[in-house]
Amino acid sequence: MGIKLYSKGGAGEVTGSRHYLETEDAVIQIDCGAFQGRRAEAERKNRNIDSDVSGVDAVVLTHAHFDHCGMLPLLIKDGYNGNVFATPATRDLASLIMMDSAKIQARDIEFLRKEAKKAGETFEGEPLYDEKDAIAAANQIITVSYGRPLPIAAHTTLTFVDAGHILGSALAVLYIKHEGKEIRAAFSGDLGRNNKAIIRDPQKIPDPDYLIMESTYGDRLHENQDDALKKLANIVSSTAEKGGKIIIPAFAVERTQELIYMLHLLTDRGSIPDIPIFVDSPMATNATSIFRVHPECYDKETHDAFIKHHKNPFGFNNLKYTASVEESKEINNVNGPAIIIASDGMCEAGRIRHHLLRTVEDPRNTILIVGYMAAHTLGRRIKEKQKRIRIFRGHYNLKARVESIDAFSAHADYSEIRDYIKQLDLNRLKKVFLVHGEPDAQQHLKKILLESGVRAVESVAYHNTYELK
Repeated sequence: MGIKLYSKGGAGEVTGSRHYLETEDAVIQIDCGAFQGRRAEAERKNRNIDSDVSGVDAVVLTHAHFDHCGMLPLLIKDGYNGNVFATPATRDLASLIMMDSAKIQARDIEFLRKEAKKAGETFEGEPLYDEKDAIAAANQIITVSYGRPLPIAAHTTLTFVDAGHILGSALAVLYIKHEGKEIRAAFSGDLGRNNKAIIRDPQKIPDPDYLIMESTYGDRLHENQDDALKKLANIVSSTAEKGGKIIIPAFAVERTQELIYMLHLLTDRGSIPDIPIFVDSPMATNATSIFRVHPECYDKETHDAFIKHHKNPFGFNNLKYTASVEESKEINNVNGPAIIIASDGMCEAGRIRHHLLRTVEDPRNTILIVGYMAAHTLGRRIKEKQKRIRIFRGHYNLKARVESIDAFSAHADYSEIRDYIKQLDLNRLKKVFLVHGEPDAQQHLKKILLESGVRAVESVAYHNTYELK
């Protein structure tokens, strides 16, 4: 029997990553992510997720984004009692994200029950998992530092390599002894980018036989980082001159911390006016605390600033973190220009929607998109500048200015993926499997990689099985 690869999520789409490597002796699951996107569809997919744990011997968690770790508590709830392997920073961030998800689910269910009661009906729904399940999931995580080989199943050893995507993110390299030889299969998780703020650049993996690679931006190129910083300064300054507010939907992990870092730089240089900056997300506040206790993940510039000079890159005079609902509401009373960073990054949940409904119809304001917006989300509709959008149960005219800066994306674009793969031994690399990307992006990336000398490239389809020889 050969080694088998298959996926139950994150194949042909960007969210819900759940991939499997089946050897003669074990089944290893890589990531256990939640589906995100159109709310009704995401709810349906997550409710009907295939969480059969009977054959899973080990779980490898590449990083702590919700679409990679969000269904881990459900896996444990359904009976998985084995180890989950992750880096120390990933364990801390994943614990935070899973607990936050459990709280959001509980609030959503309570809201639906109240709405049903008002209508004279009964709502019988339950959360997918609760806080106890999130705690249980965190308790099963075994931390593994970068570059420390660890046997995780019979004849299979795991090594994490820094993926440069978010704090603690890793490429997972599996060394499998099979029929008298060693086969290396590497899973990218999400591949990061060079020269990103705070964290290190993606590190080269030992040359693999097979590479399972994400393809989120397989058909796009990002802006230059220096140009992006100038653009951010221009957007803030021009909006402030009109007396407007800059509303930034941002994921609480990585994107918010990078924005804080960049705004700190611009403030120190005098490149933006002296206006209040609010981080309106309890999870972002907690995540930033986790960033501060994991300097082992910092790049040299951040390490020098934080460790050598005792300068906090995540706090400065203009910046205020808001935790309570009352503090969040007080932001509405701020007169004049301000920067408001709030989650959810795709505008599908969280406090960002409250800020949007108060600002979208004022042309003085700017909505700044700094990350990937999945199809059918409110964020995608804003990015596409649709004239009329729905927030909660109301419809609003989109009159605010909409700007995008793709350079803040934590995902490698197609040129960066190509360059990363080209540094590998292409004579040894038998095939690249594409996951975590929409079909058009995968088709373009496949063409780019084949033109660059990769022998074979294939997009992984749901429940298809691929043999690694």
